[in-house]
Amino acid sequence: MHAMQRPRTLDAMKLQPFVDPLPLPERMLPTGRRSSAIPGADNAPYYKIGIRSISWKLHRDLPASQIWSYGSSGAPVLFESRKDEGVLIDWWNELPDKHFLPLNFPIHQMPDAPPTRTSTHLHGARVPSISDGYPEDWYGPGKNKLCFYPNHQDATALWCHDHAMGVSRLNIFAGLMGWYLLRDEVEDSLGLPSGKYELPLLIYDRSFDPQGQLYYPYPPDEGAWAQEYLGDAMVVNGKVQPYHDVEARRYRLRIANTANSRFFSLAFSNGLSFQVIGSDQGLLDMPVELNRLVLSPSERTDIVIDFSQSRDESVRLISDALQLMEFRVSREKTLDESRVPKTLHPITRIAESQSIRTREMTLNEYDGDNGEPMVMLLNRKHWADPVTEIVKLNSTEIWSLINLTQDTHPIHLHMVRFQVLDRQSFATYDYLSNEQLTFTGEKIAPAAHEMGWKDVVQCPPEMVTRIIVPFKGYAGRYLWHCHILEHEANDMMRPYEVIA
Repeated sequence: MHAMQRPRTLDAMKLQPFVDPLPLPERMLPTGRRSSAIPGADNAPYYKIGIRSISWKLHRDLPASQIWSYGSSGAPVLFESRKDEGVLIDWWNELPDKHFLPLNFPIHQMPDAPPTRTSTHLHGARVPSISDGYPEDWYGPGKNKLCFYPNHQDATALWCHDHAMGVSRLNIFAGLMGWYLLRDEVEDSLGLPSGKYELPLLIYDRSFDPQGQLYYPYPPDEGAWAQEYLGDAMVVNGKVQPYHDVEARRYRLRIANTANSRFFSLAFSNGLSFQVIGSDQGLLDMPVELNRLVLSPSERTDIVIDFSQSRDESVRLISDALQLMEFRVSREKTLDESRVPKTLHPITRIAESQSIRTREMTLNEYDGDNGEPMVMLLNRKHWADPVTEIVKLNSTEIWSLINLTQDTHPIHLHMVRFQVLDRQSFATYDYLSNEQLTFTGEKIAPAAHEMGWKDVVQCPPEMVTRIIVPFKGYAGRYLWHCHILEHEANDMMRPYEVIA
């Protein structure tokens, strides 16, 4: 199969950086209280969210582009809730009948599915399966899905995004993503930077066609699917390389990598160190000082940066040679009563002896036949194959993620949080020959900033990454998948079942 020639794209690297102010998230407010037949959803705060197509300028020198949004702008929406105070969010699909990005047909045996179907997933949330945003629970224009989020978990930064079968990579690319910050008394007591000194930042990459509209490549060079997407425009909160004026004091940056495929190696241009205080599922037990942190797609980090050391400077958030945004630090000294305690939120590491089972789970790639594209699978199974991972509610398991590929895959499990145990290199040839693990190196402990609770784990190539997972929450059907969205779509996503 010969790929068609791609149309010329706008060179986003030539756009002048740091000319647009950073958009702050759009705070969503409940319209009242309601009850639902979902257990526990009695007199809960009720949000009605319209999922719609809007126009938005991603850069001063570009025309307005068509995007999709959970809010009224291209800035991410932000929900803020408290631990154990559940909320109802009513997601209404108000999209047009036709998608503005190129679709593949048919997909996953759904030739009659509406092109602009949606299914909203609250990533990292411990929720009943009916509210998880299961890929097959999609709904078309004019339809809605009422979801209940109990919030029975520690304070953390979650994010909402589309998860509809076959189109999630395009719907997220179009703009369907936002913040969900969960608070609790432990976080309240720490004295961390707050209010305008807490900045939630969604970071991702995009491309534009010559008319300045969002451009997603199709058909890709590989055939029917792009195996990854990498854009040349770095976007933060809906603007290409924005700037933000900051005071010479501490700021708390909540950062989520919401790119389709790109990993970000985050650092500051002047070498300024920062304190990592949290990861995907909340606060660490103690701060970790770093100068650089690699964030894979869908991972979150929670850092405190002290700009008092950079008065009257322009400090850029960078990823290797890429520049993401600029912080313009004031000249004057600022009163700063915030702090970063030496102890944040004590975390008990789970003993391996608590696990009732160890599963060996393979990450696979297969070259296509007769010019067909590569296929990516988990445990050599397609999404539509019968469920093979059936776990007991309130049990703990160890999952050994055996990466037989040359890619680092960020693996995400829905509904649960877990801890990273270790990583270890192995002989892939031996495993492919006889399915026996022959280790070729010592066990490598997780990095200090990975020692907290996680819901995404980076699985490096030709290594076994072990995680220990308490399946606490709810019985029902959930899923686990690679969070490189192009891998997930092709077919690196599998259901798993939690039974009571």
